[in-house]
Amino acid sequence: MYSKFFAMLCIAAIVIISFCCSTPVGDATGVNITPDSVQQAAKEDPVKRGEYLVQVMGCDDCHSPKKMGAQGPEVDQELRLSGYPSSRPLPPIDKKNLSNGWMLFTGDLTAAIGPWGMSFSANISSDSTGIGNWTITQFKKALREGKLKGLDNSRPILPPMPWQDFRHLKDDDVEAIFAYLKTTKPVKNVPPAPKAPTNL
Repeated sequence: MYSKFFAMLCIAAIVIISFCCSTPVGDATGVNITPDSVQQAAKEDPVKRGEYLVQVMGCDDCHSPKKMGAQGPEVDQELRLSGYPSSRPLPPIDKKNLSNGWMLFTGDLTAAIGPWGMSFSANISSDSTGIGNWTITQFKKALREGKLKGLDNSRPILPPMPWQDFRHLKDDDVEAIFAYLKTTKPVKNVPPAPKAPTNL
């Protein structure tokens, strides 16, 4: 008798567990959330796709000023994607290392020095001093052809910006990144102009 009861109890438990494991998890609104639905939403919403790409492509690494947090340097959310802060003084430059073939970065990676001279990361926030007034055509030209501000007669975008890699992005991805950047917090900031090697 006990064995029949135990067997029935086991069968009931298996049925309940199977049902629970096969039922998608719902959020607070009752909408079912599965890994597939998250991927589908990213495909259907260019802004979500763009946010994902900006994160995994490391745009914050160079374009966002950092501040020291409990776990070390972290993105300063108030200045996110605004490039090298125009009011920040530069640290002293060790020209001896440069003459030995080194490339140097500031502590938060928003400025770099190398054989090309000194370059500063651009403001890519949605402010007018960033990409707020850009068109998608300009954005594509900047990423595909390495043209400053995506303008035909402008200078090349300087290292370490890896536009040579980004030019292989699909149109949908470039458009998604642009759509997301247009939704970011606008931060007013005009990074300094680059310096030629002779002016360091």
